[in-house]
Formats: sequence, C-alpha cells, structure tokens
Amino acid sequence: MKVVGNIWDIFQNQILGMRWLRDLTGEVLKAAGVDIMKPLGGALQFFIYDVIKIFVLLAVLIFLISYIQSYFPPERTKKILGRYQGLRANTAAALLGTVTPFCSCSSIPIFMGFTSAGLPIGTTFSFLISSPMVDLGSLVLLMSIFGVKIAVVYVVLGLVIAIIGGSLLEKMKMEKYLEEFVKRAPSVEGQIIELTRKERIEYAKTQVKSTVKKVAVYIFIGVGIGAVIHNVIPQEFVEAALGSNNPFSVILATIVGTPMYADIFGTIPVSEGLLAKGASLGTVLAFMMSVTTLSLPSLVMLKKVMKKQLLAAFVVITTAGIVIVGYGFNIFQYLFM
Repeated sequence: MKVVGNIWDIFQNQILGMRWLRDLTGEVLKAAGVDIMKPLGGALQFFIYDVIKIFVLLAVLIFLISYIQSYFPPERTKKILGRYQGLRANTAAALLGTVTPFCSCSSIPIFMGFTSAGLPIGTTFSFLISSPMVDLGSLVLLMSIFGVKIAVVYVVLGLVIAIIGGSLLEKMKMEKYLEEFVKRAPSVEGQIIELTRKERIEYAKTQVKSTVKKVAVYIFIGVGIGAVIHNVIPQEFVEAALGSNNPFSVILATIVGTPMYADIFGTIPVSEGLLAKGASLGTVLAFMMSVTTLSLPSLVMLKKVMKKQLLAAFVVITTAGIVIVGYGFNIFQYLFM
C-alpha cells in the first residue's frame, strides 16, 4: 500500500500538479535576477507556473472530454434522457452534464433544445446546473491543485445540488413559467450520424481550439487575481473575511461570486489563492459554485427564456444548495479534518 501511495503522490504532484514546472519556473526567474521570496517575485512565479499548467491540462482534458462527447450528440442525449423518469432522469441529466465542457451561457441553448424536445423541466434544470458547475475536466484540474479528496467532494456535491435542484423545480410545477417561444420551438430530430475515429479526433481538436480561445482571457484574469491573493494580500485580511471564524463567510463568498463570469478553469486559480491564505474550504467551494452556476450574464440570458417566477426559483434553490454545502463542509472540516 505504501508503494501505491508513493506512486499516486508522484502522479498527483508531478504529473497533475506539475510541481517540477513550479520549481523550474522559480529557477529560471532566480537566474534572471528575480527574488521569488518577495511578494512580486512570488506572484510572477505563481502566474507563469499556473498559466502554463492550466493551459496544458486544459488542452489535454478538453481533447479527451470532447472525444467522449462525440458519442453523445444532442439527439442521442435526448433519447437517453427520455428513457428515465423522476429522480433517475435528474441523475442521468446531471451525469450527462459532466461530459459537456461548457460555461453556464453555453449550456443555455442546449437547455432550450431539451425543453423544446419535451423533456421534463426538472431534468433540463439538473443538466443546466450540472453542466457548468461540474465536468470531468474540473475533476482532474481540482485534483492537480487541491488533491483527490477535495476534488471528489466538489464533484459529488455539485451533482447533488443539480439532482435535488432539478427535482424540486419539477415538483413545484414550474413549466408554466417558461416563455412560450421556448415551449413551442420546433424540436428538430436529426438522424444520429456515427463518426469515424478520425472524425472524432478532428472534432476533439476543434473543440480544444474553440474552448481555449473562449476561456483564455478568464484563465489569465483568474491566475492574475490568484497570484495577487497568494502573494500580496495579507493573510489576516483573507482569514477575517473568508475564514472559519466569520459566520457569514459562505454567504459572502456566494454573493461575491455571483456577479462574476468565468468557467471552472478561470475560477480555480482564485480559489487556490484564497485557500492558501486561510479561507475555509467550504467557503472556497461555495465561491467556485456560485461563479460557475449563477454568473450575472447567464442569469440575463435565462431571463429571456423564462419568466421571473421560474428564474427566481432557480436562483433561490441553487443558492440555498450552495450555501448549505458550504456551511456543511466547513462544519465537517472543523470536526474531522
């Protein structure tokens, strides 16, 4: 078991975490006369190391996820979801959301397609919550920074929020609050085209290029903010605002995260900086979930396809789930970690 543990540590730290890259970046900066022990030098090392690491992991992960996703075109996904009912349907939709590497705004057109195809509203909302919040890429990237336990906890809790949130919306009979043009939109049932292996590889390459272009600016911004938090902002300030001693830290993190717009890849570096400076883990998880799921641009887009009653229910249920998860994990961390 010790050998297996050592092999896993090497895999997590040197392959996923690329610690060798952090050390190499430090040596190059020191050779260039930069003192990485000072705040600005340390921030520069953090920025260069994290940017390279995230882009490398992102390219590999999106390629693999997109290759898997090529087996699940919208038509096939609708058929899969149509086989289930109730909680099983919500669970299937949430799990399918994990193989769609989309931000919240990109998920909305698919949500509309599922709705127009006649899928239950709870099923479509489970997908809408899960898709931006949880995906296979975020699992691996979280593992590279926070370790296996935290990564798995984040993904599991995200799925739970998606499943319960969709189930509640369905039991509330909120279908009547969808805009009429969404309910009446023609459902285009195209033939499922089987791709060759070469076509799937080309599709995956295209998705990598498209996704990297779309999220690059958020990665640069996120890593920049994370570098400042990690090396410049005093630890006492972060601990006072987002530490376990502040009973409102989870609510504050959720409120702060909502107006922001970024996907999981741009949010993780900020969370890494907050955690390193003393923010409680549940608070950091709540921040990540609110940014990816409740961003202001996505809420504006949702307002165009649903009435305010349904939008309010979605926001309240999702926010409540995020806050409960945040506080619950803080309590668990305090008692057992």
